[in-house]
Amino acid sequence: MTQASAGARSFLGASDARTPAARLGVAVVHDLVSAIVTGEVAPGDSLPPEGTLSAHFGVSRTVVRESVKRIEEKGLVTVIQGRGTQVQPAESWNMLDPVVLTALVENDDSLGVLDELAVVRSALEGSMSADAAERRSEDELRRLSAALDHMAETIADGEAYGQADVDFHFLVMAMSGNRLAENITKVLFQRARESNRFVGAADEAAFHATLDEHQRVLDAIAAGDAPAAEAAMRQHIMDAWQRRRLPNAKRG
Repeated sequence: MTQASAGARSFLGASDARTPAARLGVAVVHDLVSAIVTGEVAPGDSLPPEGTLSAHFGVSRTVVRESVKRIEEKGLVTVIQGRGTQVQPAESWNMLDPVVLTALVENDDSLGVLDELAVVRSALEGSMSADAAERRSEDELRRLSAALDHMAETIADGEAYGQADVDFHFLVMAMSGNRLAENITKVLFQRARESNRFVGAADEAAFHATLDEHQRVLDAIAAGDAPAAEAAMRQHIMDAWQRRRLPNAKRG
């Protein structure tokens, strides 16, 4: 087995050995994924030997073995006979995996990952908005209008307004009929919303701007104007992210 890298030694020395607790395997996977996505253990480096990891995390070798298998399934490492467990480059990672995506967002101090996420969301949701404009039924339009009304009614309540905003987006996704795009976007959206960096501080002025943007999306869908619906949704997602991003960015 190749010698563990300096980065791997650093990550092992970053804290005291973990005390055994419930769901240890989940904790081990989380810590290993975080060490890899932050670059503490770089691509091409080897993870420490099984025994070293077992002692550090305070778990059995079986838990370590299963945890390494899980991160291998996520594309983060490859187990090579006689050479140990080697970290793979980022292009091999399954970034839609919930654990990987959460770790990326958690450690995104520069907000670069969230910038990329906004671009991907705008493309996917823009396309779904166009599909919704072409497929919409009267019942769906009534429900989408009701969702927008609910946003207006809850604008003074940040938490309720946020959920109403999500409900509007999810309804547009469902109206599109594109189940794959809907699934991918929900994974991205829901993981991002767990980060304070993505959500930002509640701002009623921003809520009003967002409400106006949603109205433009609704109007385009109701008119059956696919290009306008796509443009309105793309613009909304990028503008809304910039409103939240600017006060929170830590550019390096």
